[in-house]
Amino acid sequence: MHRFPVLAVFFALSAAPAIAGDELKPLLAVPDTLALAKDFSTPERLERDTWQQRQHTRWAVEDGVLRGRPSTLEYQKSTTHHQGFEPRVSCPATPEEFVAKFSIRFIGGSETNIAPFIEFGHHVARVRFSEEGVFLLADGESVQLDASNALALESGKWLHALAELKGEEFVIQFAGGPTLFAKHPSYAQPVKSGGAGFGVAGTKGGIVEIDDVELWTIKPKPQPDWEQTKKRFDRYEPVILKERK
Repeated sequence: MHRFPVLAVFFALSAAPAIAGDELKPLLAVPDTLALAKDFSTPERLERDTWQQRQHTRWAVEDGVLRGRPSTLEYQKSTTHHQGFEPRVSCPATPEEFVAKFSIRFIGGSETNIAPFIEFGHHVARVRFSEEGVFLLADGESVQLDASNALALESGKWLHALAELKGEEFVIQFAGGPTLFAKHPSYAQPVKSGGAGFGVAGTKGGIVEIDDVELWTIKPKPQPDWEQTKKRFDRYEPVILKERK
């Protein structure tokens, strides 16, 4: 387990710089209809059909971002399951197939062998962050399909990302690199229970900030050059992480 100090003073807690994410363009899917756009510039109530605060963790629109905190100590002591040690939220407004653009950062807290992560569909397409790099998982986190050490978990650093899912294929780009890609049958079978759609879990005891979210439906046909584009990705040998129940 790798630990990051809990910050006593939150540095530069503010909206994400938008320019860094503007360079990201869809590789796989063709955006169709804008399903959700949030820049969190004004305070608002979080409606459950848009944002679901999970495991009693606490989320609010503050200082131009959607900010998440762990559950209270009182709640953590009151249960032995899903205690909310890491701030968690999901966005059921996410289309089943999509283009998703967003900025995120993890502040303070400690890394675990599960979190922090972002995911699309509950336990479907999960991207886990670590000091060692970033990892793309599938099928209930039973298999690792891609990884890169070009992006390491760093407290307070904004990450600008564009993720796409169409059929069995998933790709996510980070501004400045890397790009992770995989094809897996589980990606085409979204889980309806639990945290549907775009989901986030932060570091243990830390804070998560999300900004500049755009969620798009996609057109039936992929980008015209997609078959050529994906040939440029490095081939990665899948790693079985656990027996799938």
